Amino acid sequence: MNILLFISNLMIPLVIFYVVGFALLMKRDVYGDFVAGAADGLKTVVRIMPTLIGLMVAVGVLRASGFLDMLAQMLGKLLAPLGFPPELVPLTVVKMFSSSAATGLLLDVYKSFGTDSQIGLIASISMGCTETIFYTMSVYFAAAKVTKTRYTLAGALIATLAGLAASAVLGGAF
Repeated sequence: MNILLFISNLMIPLVIFYVVGFALLMKRDVYGDFVAGAADGLKTVVRIMPTLIGLMVAVGVLRASGFLDMLAQMLGKLLAPLGFPPELVPLTVVKMFSSSAATGLLLDVYKSFGTDSQIGLIASISMGCTETIFYTMSVYFAAAKVTKTRYTLAGALIATLAGLAASAVLGGAF
C-alpha cells in the first residue's frame, strides 16, 4: 500500500518535469508558452463567466422556489414502480444542472439513510454514472462558440438514463 501512495505522490511532479524537459528538448520557450496559455485560459474564463453565473442563479432559484421538490414528488411516483428509489429523484434532477449542488444533496442522503444503505450505494453509483448535462453543454458550447447542438441533449439524456439504470441494478434495486 505504501508503494502506491509513494507512486501517486510522484505522478504530478513527474508529469510536470516530463513536459518541461520535453519542451526544453524541443527548444521551446517554456515560460513564454506557459504565460500565453494562462492568458488564453483567462480569456476563456471571462467569456464563459456570464453563462456560469446564469446557470448558478437558475439552480438556486429552482431549489429555493420548491420546484425541484415538486418535480421530485411527481417523478418519484412514476419511477417507484420501476425500482428506482423516489428519494434519489431530487439528486438525479439537480445533478443534471450542478455537480456541487448534487454533492450537497448526496450528503443529505448519507445523513438520512447512511452511506452503506442501498439508497446510499445507488446514490453514490449514480453520481459517478451521470453527468452535469446542462452545465457541460452551456459552458463548453459557449467556450467553443457552438450554436447548433444537434443531438447532444438527446444523447446526454439517454446516457444519463443508462447511468441511472446501471446504478439501480448495481446497487441492488432490482
